[in-house]
This record gives sequence, structure tokens and C-alpha cells, in this order.
Amino acid sequence: MKDTHRNTYLAADFGGGSGRIIAGSLLHSKLELEEVHRFPNRQVKLGNHVYWDFPALFEDMKTGLKQAAQRGYDVKGIGIDTWGVDFGLIDKDGNLLGNPVCYRDARTDGMPTEVFKFLNEQQHYADTGIQVMAINTLFQLYSMKKSKDAQLDAAQRLLFIPDLFSYFLTGIANNEYCIASTSELLDARQRTWSLSTIRTLGLPEHLFGEIIYPGTIRGTLKEDIAQETGLGSVDVIAVGSHDTASAVAAVPATESPIAFLSSGTWSLLGVEVDEPILTEEARLAQFTNEGGVGGRIRFLQNITGLWILQRLMSEWKTRGEEQSYDTLIPQAAEATIASIIPVDDALFMNPVNMENALMDYCRQHDLPIPKNKAEMVKCVLQSLAFKYKQAVEKLNRCLPSPIRQLNIIGGGSQNKLLNQLTADALGIPVYAGPVEATAIGNILTQAMAKGEISDLHELREIVRHSVTPQVYHPKK
Repeated sequence: MKDTHRNTYLAADFGGGSGRIIAGSLLHSKLELEEVHRFPNRQVKLGNHVYWDFPALFEDMKTGLKQAAQRGYDVKGIGIDTWGVDFGLIDKDGNLLGNPVCYRDARTDGMPTEVFKFLNEQQHYADTGIQVMAINTLFQLYSMKKSKDAQLDAAQRLLFIPDLFSYFLTGIANNEYCIASTSELLDARQRTWSLSTIRTLGLPEHLFGEIIYPGTIRGTLKEDIAQETGLGSVDVIAVGSHDTASAVAAVPATESPIAFLSSGTWSLLGVEVDEPILTEEARLAQFTNEGGVGGRIRFLQNITGLWILQRLMSEWKTRGEEQSYDTLIPQAAEATIASIIPVDDALFMNPVNMENALMDYCRQHDLPIPKNKAEMVKCVLQSLAFKYKQAVEKLNRCLPSPIRQLNIIGGGSQNKLLNQLTADALGIPVYAGPVEATAIGNILTQAMAKGEISDLHELREIVRHSVTPQVYHPKK
């Protein structure tokens, strides 16, 4: 049995490849974490669309909650974070109208061009402050409207993925600010729905509900969930429910502005600021203004991250050629291939075969073609570092002064080769860690809601006491 006198908070953290329930508690101003349950997540191609299997994920989450109860944790809160932009639609009776469609689905192909026949792109950015990406909620909804999707007519409420989990735990429907800010449908300054955008596109206004902020208690577990899991009456607490928002909250840095790179399937590179930056220069540089914990703004650029490498590793495993990162990364460090690919190119978004896509690109652009797996990995990682350099150059032009260090957080912070290549490309120190930034930010935001932590400053002090980042200096 666990220490029943210590408050425990559960982070339900969902990524594109897996989900997990992590328990966290504070002891002497340090955070202790324990993974309770991990489960797979996958995209399911069914008919004409690619879906997330939401019922399976909800059941897996409940399994993790049951295991937490069985371990004897004194659970005071549950917080949920996921990837951005995707959503489910609820009808007037509270039923889910269909599995959420994955942002990698082809239904939004060409939608930005269609939408900007009605919206002025410059004014739209000045209102919403969001980097135009076809995957964004705005374009997903417009594609549904354009195809006369029956779900849109039947829907009473739109809930982003973490909102959806929270709804089926508590029965209360609302939209958390950080995740809603990824939609391209919020007014960046007012931090409310951009009704002018919604009305111009003819989207149903009643879909967009109450916006709540991190640190708000969303509701308590419904009686049947409380009994099924064995947790009893536990609060479900709004955190930075876009996983990057929770991760950035856990950056153990003191400089201002804090520069971060949340490194995973996606790379989100930017700084934390107090107010959105809505200049034309920011728009042309493709920066986005997303909500953060403590009322902050994450001014960042969305970059394809380790997705390409993850797909390569998956393909090799499928072929019976499974590779270990511990073996492959040192081999890649010794590789001398100089090829740089554009990681954000649509060619690498979701090809049938990623290895073929990489080789074909190099062949078609007269670049040295990787001869083995180590060279493929080196090509991908140095291409990412090159993209980060370009992003930081654009970022610095939008700021009063250039950033002096970069804090890499998330699973990608374990990739020592990528960290060093990034430091070399940027010419500034890179601080790597914590790996579990998302879970840490999630859990400590819950503790803040319960009064154990006073504010974001104290939250980051606890992170600094709890983890020691690894420093990478540029090689001359």
C-alpha cells in the first residue's frame, strides 16, 4: 500500500503512439513519479477515413485508474492531456456521434485554399494568431461542412480529445483553453471563440462551449466510474490539456523568455510570452500563438519532429529488422552523409513507406542517398537540427533579443545525437530534460489547483529540485 497521507495526482497522458497513467506526489518540495499503466494507441483506417479508437482508449484509461486505486494511492485529482486539433462531436443526448478522425486523414487536403476564399489571411492571423496548417480544427470542420457530413448537423457540442475524456468521466462538457487554442478558432487577444471566423465559415455556433483554464476543477468522477475504478469521488482537473502546454509548464528554466523545444513526434519550438505576437512578420515566419498554463502564450512553430524516424523504426521492425536506439544512434553519430531533407515536406506527412520516401527524395534532388540504416538516421536527425536552426533564426527576428539557450523537453530529449546536432546548429547551449515534462506539468498543475503550489514560478522551482537537465555545448 502507498503512503495514504500523501496526496497523489494522476496524469492521463495520451500520445499518438501510446497512452499512460502516471501517478505523482510531492515530498519535501520534490516530485516523485510512478508509471501505473501504459497502453498502445493507433490510427485505424476504416473506409475512407483514418480514426482514433476512442472507446478503446477510454477503456484503457479506466484500467489505469483501477490499477491506481488497487495500489492504494490517495488520489486527489485526475488531469488529461493529449495531442492537439482533433475532436469528437456529441449529440443532444450526450452520445458520441463517431470515433474522432485523425489529423493525418486526407479530408483536409486543399482546405486552406478553400477557406481563404472567404477569410482574409492577414486579418485572420491578426485575430487568431495561429500557424496555418491543414490539420487544424478549422479546416477539419470546414471539410465536414463542404462534404455535408451528417454528424455536423446532428452535433450539439464539439469537444477536443482531452475534453472528450473529461466529459465521459464527469458528464460535464467544457473546452479547456490550451487545447482550444490549437484549433485556429480562438481570438488570440480575447482568449474566447472567434465568432467572426465561425460565422464567416458558416459553422454551427452552438458547437463551441464554455472555455475553462488550467487549474479549474472540471467536475468529479461520475458515480458509475467512481465505483468501477474504485477511486471514489475524485476531481477531474483542467491542466494544460494540449500535451505541449503541460510540457512547457515543466521547463526547469529561469531566463526570460523561456525558449523551449518540445521534442517528440512533433517538434514545437518557441518561447513563452505574456501576450500573443500577431505581427505580419510572425505570420510569414509561420509562428503560432497557443495557450499556456498560468495565462501564458506559447509562441512557437510546429515542425515535423521524430515522426520520420519513428516510422522508419516501425517499418524496420515490421520487416523483421528491428533496431535498438541504443545501438543505432551511436552508429549514426559516426556516419558522414551530408544530405539534408525538408522534414516538413508533404512527402513525409504520411507516405505508404517512409524509407522509400526518404530515398526517393534524395534521388530526385541529387543528394547523397543513404546506404544503410545509420546513414538514414543521421540524415533525418541533421535535417531536424537544420530545421531548428532556421526556426530559431526566424524566432529571433520576432523577439526584442535573441534566445541564449534552448531547453529540450519530452521524449526526444533522450536523443543525445539530436541534442548535440541542435547545439552545434544553433551555436547556443542546449539543456535536455525532463523526459517526463508533460506528465510533470500535468501533475503539478493539479497540485496548484489544490493549493499545494502557489503559482507557475513555484511549479518550476519544484521541477528544478526534481530533475537535472543534461547540458550540450556547441562544438567549435
